[in-house]
Amino acid sequence: MNNCSDRAKSKDAEGRPLKRPSGVNSHGVAVLQRQVRRGQLLEFIAQLPPCQVAMEACGGAHHWARKIREFGHQPCLIAGQYVKAFSHGQKNDRNDAQSIAMAASQPELPSVAVKSEEQQAVLALHRIRERVKEHIQLTNQLHGLLGEFGFALPKGIGPLRQAVTKLLSEPSFLHSYKPRSPISMST
Repeated sequence: MNNCSDRAKSKDAEGRPLKRPSGVNSHGVAVLQRQVRRGQLLEFIAQLPPCQVAMEACGGAHHWARKIREFGHQPCLIAGQYVKAFSHGQKNDRNDAQSIAMAASQPELPSVAVKSEEQQAVLALHRIRERVKEHIQLTNQLHGLLGEFGFALPKGIGPLRQAVTKLLSEPSFLHSYKPRSPISMST
């Protein structure tokens, strides 16, 4: 078996998520199509002879790839845009798994490198820093915009939130600064 692809969205009768491993041989012929509960997937993969295990690079894929690598398999993460190019028929788990298997069989198709936990932690930290930076930019913009109306707001998110909440709850503020409709602005 050359490729096993994996896609999850289905649920069993008790509402537990299902995975649908789909395997093809070197000629692209399907040799494996099953449904496995998520909790049993690693046990199932551990019993397979060493093969390439292809997955769409989505949330959790790097974790799964690291686990799969521990069983001696070769994980292959494929970006969703490349998998979509091989979609056919209705969107369902079986067709998604077959699309992943077909995409993985293309030698020139770029794959996503499996990230270590350390690499993922660094990337998560960068994302969080960006969000904090956006948060600071937003509060600075709020200070500037309300400063144009003569409102001096306190520094710090807690005091700023309280001051803005108080300001917006005052009927005189809402009445005085009620925005005009686009129609009345044009007349």
